[in-house]
Parts: sequence; C-alpha cells; structure tokens
Amino acid sequence: MNAPTTAAPAPVVHPEPLWRPGPERIAKAGITRYQRWLASERGLHFDHYEALWQWSVDDLEGFWASIWDFCGVKSHSPYRQVLAEREMPHARWFPGATLNYAEHMLAHANRPDAATRLALVFQSELRPRTEITWAKLAADTGALTATLATLGVSQGDRVVGYLPNIPEAVVSLLAVTSLGAIWSSSSPDMGPVSVLDRFRQIEPSVLIAVDGYRYGGKDFSRLASLRELVAELPSVRTVLLVSYLDGAATLATIEPDGQPGRRVPVIGFAQALAPVAAPRFTPVPFDHPLWIVYSSGTTGMPKPIVHGHGGTTIEALRAGVCHLDIGEDDRFFWFSSTNWIMWNLWVSTLMLGCTAIQFDGNPGYPDLSTLWRLAERERMTFFGVSPAFIGLNMKNGVSPRRQFDLSSIRTVGSTGSPLTEEAYHWVYREVGEDLLLASISGGTDPGSAFLTACPTLPVRAGEMQCRGLGIGLHAFGDDGQPLLDAVGELVCVTPLPSMPLFFWNDPDGRRYFESYFDTFPGPPNVWRHGDWLKLIERPESVTGVIYGRSDSTINRHGIRMGTSELYRVVEEFDAVIDSLVIDLEYLGRESYMALFVVLREPGAGVPAALKAALLEAIRTRLSARHVPNDVIEIPEVPRTISGKKMEVPVKRILLGQPIEKSVNRDSMGNPGSIDWFVAFGAQRAGAG
Repeated sequence: MNAPTTAAPAPVVHPEPLWRPGPERIAKAGITRYQRWLASERGLHFDHYEALWQWSVDDLEGFWASIWDFCGVKSHSPYRQVLAEREMPHARWFPGATLNYAEHMLAHANRPDAATRLALVFQSELRPRTEITWAKLAADTGALTATLATLGVSQGDRVVGYLPNIPEAVVSLLAVTSLGAIWSSSSPDMGPVSVLDRFRQIEPSVLIAVDGYRYGGKDFSRLASLRELVAELPSVRTVLLVSYLDGAATLATIEPDGQPGRRVPVIGFAQALAPVAAPRFTPVPFDHPLWIVYSSGTTGMPKPIVHGHGGTTIEALRAGVCHLDIGEDDRFFWFSSTNWIMWNLWVSTLMLGCTAIQFDGNPGYPDLSTLWRLAERERMTFFGVSPAFIGLNMKNGVSPRRQFDLSSIRTVGSTGSPLTEEAYHWVYREVGEDLLLASISGGTDPGSAFLTACPTLPVRAGEMQCRGLGIGLHAFGDDGQPLLDAVGELVCVTPLPSMPLFFWNDPDGRRYFESYFDTFPGPPNVWRHGDWLKLIERPESVTGVIYGRSDSTINRHGIRMGTSELYRVVEEFDAVIDSLVIDLEYLGRESYMALFVVLREPGAGVPAALKAALLEAIRTRLSARHVPNDVIEIPEVPRTISGKKMEVPVKRILLGQPIEKSVNRDSMGNPGSIDWFVAFGAQRAGAG
C-alpha cells in the first residue's frame, strides 16, 4: 500500500481563502443555530469548528443524540440507548426506536400551505416544466402506496425502478419505503447486463419501468430491455409501466419466451395513481432496510449495499442542516441519475422542506448553457454538479455569470472526483464571488460525505473545508497511524449511523468485512474507503484533498463500476483472449481509462472494426459513462501466482509510482509482463 508521493514538508503557509462567509451568512447558517442550541440545551460551547468536530467524535452518543433532538427525528417508540455496540461493522444505533424515512420526507405535506408550496419542479427533454406541490406529492404517494399494498407488497419485499430522474421515481421511492418495503433503482441508460447484475441479486417482486427516454435529442426505447429484464427476473410478479417516451405506450402483459405459462401483468403508472388514499407510514426499527445501492469491487458482482431507515434519515438531517445549509427557503438542485447515491442525497433533502429542482436529460444539450439557464429561471439557491461538468465549461470558455443572472445561487456543490485548484478559481471567477463552493467526498458505501462543506468556514483552492461532524476521519500511513500534511489511506475510525447494515446475500458478513475492514483490522476495526487523502491543518479547520482511488474500481463521472463487469462483456469476443482495464484519475488532468487486450492474432494492433465493436458493446450493454478512452494491444496481462489480474500495481505504475514500490515480481506468475506497462507509463509521462 503506497500513497502518491508528495514533496517534503515545507514551512506552514496558509494560502489566502478564495471566499470567507460574511456575518449574515454565518448568523443564519444551520450549524450556527445548532451551536446556539447546544449552548442553551446542553451547556456546550465551542470556540471554533475543530473543537466542535473533536467533541462530535469523542462523544458519539452525545453528538448523535443532539442531532436527533435538534432536527426533530419523529420516532413512534423511544430508543433505549444511542449506540448499543461501538465496534464496526456491528454497530447498532438507537435500538428500540421505530420510525419511517418516507414519513420524514413528507412531513412538510402537513403544512397549511401544502396545496401551493412546491416540493418538486421538474423539466426534461421530453416534458415541459412541471410543478408538483407538497399536497400533490403526498396524494400521489398515498395512491401508489395503496396500489402496491393491493399487489401484496409488504415489509421486506424488494421493489425496483428502471427509471430516469423523473417525478415518478420520487413517488415510487416514497410509496415503497412507506410500506417498509425495500427500494432499489437503476437508470435506463444502463444496458440490461448491468441492470441484471444488480437486480438479479435482490429478487424484486415489482418492477417499475419506463418505456424509454430522450437524451441529447435522441429517443431510446427500452421496451425490449424491459422484456429482457422480466425474462431474467423470475421473481417479478408485476410491472408498473411509465409511458415517458410515448405517452400512449401500453402493454397488457409480458410473456417471456421459453417460459410457458408465465404471464406478468403490466399496469400503467397513471392507473396505479388512480386510488384516492392518504399516505400511510409503517413504523419500522431504526435499522430496518430502506434501499439497496450498488458499489462495485474488482471481482464478482456489484456489491448490493443495504442502508437503513434511521441511519439515512438522521444522516440527511445532519448533513443538510450542519454542512450543506439547506432550509425551507432553498431551491435545491444536484444533477444526477438514479444510478448514483447523489440522487438519493438530492431526494432526501425534501425532509428539510426545500423545493427540489429535478432535471432529466443531457446537461450539454443543445449546449452547455442548459443547466445554467435552468438555474437562472428557477432561482436556484444550491446548484450541484460534477467536476466533469465544471471542467467542460472551463475547456469551452464558458462564463455563466456573463450570460445569466445567477445571483440567487448561495452554494455550488461538486462531487464525484477531485476538484482541481483551477476549477475552484473558475467557479469564483465565472459563477459568483460570494458563494460557498461545497466540494464534498464520500460515497455510495457509507451513505455519507466524509469530507464536506461548512457555511461558516473559508474556502481554499483545491481543499475540502472540513471533516464531517461525527465522522472520525483520518489519513493512515502504512503503519496504521494518522498522518497530517502527507498522503495516506482515507479511513474512518468511528461508526456512522448511515453505514451499511449489511450486503444482500452475504449471510456471514464476510464480503462486507473484506470490502472495508481487512486492511486495518482491529479491534477496533477501521473502515478503509479506498481513496488517497491528505489532511491539512488550517487555522479554522483541518481541510482535505483527495488524490483519487487507491484501488482499481472504475470511477467515471462519480459513478463506480467494477472491472469484472467490463471483463464479462469484453472477453465474450472471440478475438480477445484476455483483458485489463485501468482507470487513471489524475489531480489536475483529465481522467484516462484504457482497455488493454491480448488478441488471438497478436502483433498488428487492435483492428479498427474490433475496437469499435468493443466500445459499442460496453456502451450498450454496460454504460455509456464507462466507455474507455482507448483500446490497446498488450502481449499479456500481469497476474499473480494465483492467477489474479494485477490491476492495482499496474495502476500505480501508470500513475508514476516507482516499480519497486508498485509490485513484487516474486508474487507474479509472469513477472516479465509488467515491463510493457513500465515502458508505456514512461511514454505517457513524457507525452503528458
């Protein structure tokens, strides 16, 4: 385990912040209100953020109990204690408490102005702007809840969505979870292979799907994919069909080929919303499964990660109030898809009472002004995107503030990959001078941001402002000791309520443990996340810089995919004997993903037709976001003595690590194979 090299420590210099919050922003901030409450209700006073953070990790029980009380978590039965077991991954939070995530999400539907106050504002390439009030959202949720109950959906059943980022996805999530059933979703831009790799593991009983979608001005029917999904998911009893691409699209049943006697009824989504019924919320234990999200390792199927009702609820409240500073008057937007945990974060902000702005489509179509135009028209206060989107604007010389009135924006959010110093400067130069740049880093796995924002702290170029409250975050060296001002493995030494309850179909917990805890096993066990991190001690807080993944997971545009998923598609080609994919994330340079192939007929390079076919197969069967930048012929794939592909050592070499720090040739089955990558890495370094 070797971190990216950094220069020897220099005398401490604190660069001038790009932004400091003014007195009014500080006074109105949620974290300021929280600190006032701590002083009046708990007698706790903190002079600066770092003192508050230290207390929050030293007294986990006191901190999380204060968030529960301050944010008003609604429980149908009291908890017996805050933390029954502290050791990860077996930590048990708030035993005895019963609650429901969807009830918190729809709490603002009980307001006197719920019939006029907006919960969602939606726009897509297919539909015109649509406003959905809190009353309408609650009514639709109640109707769908009644329909699902009639179909026999109950606690613990899995219901999945093959849906884009549309209001029907929000209603479906709320209805499913209100019953205590378990939600999972995938975007229809993913091919059936990737979707089946996820949904097949969890055996859903109901599938909610669209007939198709429009992206970048092009229509994509998904009826054939829908039939394939149903055929390969024998557990599906019913399909709810959203006529999104074709408003008149209907199906009565799906009768899979080769499955005589199986007829799966199809109900139109509009019909499913026909019942008149108020929302009903089934109280469930704090650790009852809420949803299943997926984060891929380097071998095997995507990890089906189960998060809970209580952990997700209290985490959304903590992050929204203390870090992202979201309230009832905010108009919150984060560009995402239903594949990504950021969609879950976006939708969960509804429990804070804000208006959530929802967009489905290509953010670069017909040009890069689409989202900025949306921000101006909707008077967004929080504008969340990815570093890739910011980078595209930078490359194309876009200056949003010169084209649009963005004065309503108080916060720009960014996550998915490291945000460069140049990008920080660009945001303050070309978007707005007086705003919080909330660059955050966490992930699908913990259901939380480890490094995050704070509206009362300054922003420095290239640095995330602080460690999240209640999160014992450190950078560990190879010896398992914390580092400051040096790059190490990102670890968390304290449990979080939002961490996975378990992995689906992992009865002994072995896969869960090996995914996070086998690098620094305890007791106490330490969560290793798989990122290179440097923590920097600044006068106001400890800031952080992420230097990319320390493992071999593909992370494109913030969405992870395991390399094994790609190998299954690539190695079906007769012309390909073996393959290796490496995703290189550089700080300050474009991500570069290369697919290396060993050909059946070697020596002449990858034929253009084969290259095109490979890329097209990955695009259509897996994901358009995970198409490699290039396909390159190699003599052989480096493997261990036991036959495992050596992705991490190759990645380290291509990122510029010395070979002696990257690989032990004695552990290799074919040690000479690594020399090709040493030469290739040197060539790329010279060209870059």
